[in-house]
Amino acid sequence: MKKIIVAIVALSAISMLLISVVNAKTTLRLSNWIPPKHPIAADMIFPWAENVEKATNGRIKVNILKKALGKPPAAYDLAKDGIADITWGVHGYTPGRFVLTQLVELPFLGDDAEALSVAYWRMHQKYLASANEHSGVKLLGLMTHGPGHIYNSKRPINMAADLEGLKIRVGGGVVSDVGKTLNIVTILKSATKSYEILSRGVADGIFFPKESIKSFKISKLLKYATYIPGGLYNTSFFLVMNEKKWNKLSAQDQKAIMSVSGEAFAKLAGAGWNKADLAGLAAMKAAGMQVQTASSAMMTDLRQKLSGIEAKVVARAKSKGVDGAAALKMLRAEAAGY
Repeated sequence: MKKIIVAIVALSAISMLLISVVNAKTTLRLSNWIPPKHPIAADMIFPWAENVEKATNGRIKVNILKKALGKPPAAYDLAKDGIADITWGVHGYTPGRFVLTQLVELPFLGDDAEALSVAYWRMHQKYLASANEHSGVKLLGLMTHGPGHIYNSKRPINMAADLEGLKIRVGGGVVSDVGKTLNIVTILKSATKSYEILSRGVADGIFFPKESIKSFKISKLLKYATYIPGGLYNTSFFLVMNEKKWNKLSAQDQKAIMSVSGEAFAKLAGAGWNKADLAGLAAMKAAGMQVQTASSAMMTDLRQKLSGIEAKVVARAKSKGVDGAAALKMLRAEAAGY
């Protein structure tokens, strides 16, 4: 009888252990440097985290930290070094580190963040992934913001020459090349510094998507907006995870996470940005900003002045062993046909 009781107790203990293993959760810490109401957080990062939990049936939970574990330019290394499990950030915040991502940052690539973001992921997988620029991490997603435009507090921008000498905040990457080509005094700062440098007069203006004027509450610091059809530039963003942490996950959970990442994340993020751009435009008009779209003469002027930048970016890609021209052709085709 005693042997039976011992066996029952043992079986019960084993059952409880198996249940606990099945129900075990892995919590991943995500370092986020944007306020929770910002569209990147509210419409992209938080929904993605929820999708991860659903896709893994609750086995993986993404804990989005209320305070970033480092400054925005450090985001990539926070994940690479294991200080955070997951981070997101801007490739251009670390000049010279990422070369191939500049292909999606060129002028005049389009007005739809969703189409361009999805096209970007597809192009990356075919042409860029093998170059392994995202070494030391698991690349979970890529995205672009809406097309970048021109904002300033000094004067209307009717032609490219009107920009000369203005001090303009830029986010790094190809937009820095754009600024230098147009004889602008470029100020490389993260987006979170926008209000500070504009309010203190350190910068006369800013290159931003429409969304950011509202999100960073700077409509009252600016007077003039000039929209560039197709965008004056774009910005490349990453979503990455510590490689060692990724490798510890089961194959089942890895597959589940990627089912809501990659192209699915690009679609989610791009759609979120399109929505936020509309809200940004409404906020600017409500604030009384003078809003205009670049004339055909200005567009011809800009295309002529900026025509050499694409060749430079393609050459940089070639130095990494990537056919930049073919990658760009695919990017444009995928975005146009999306």
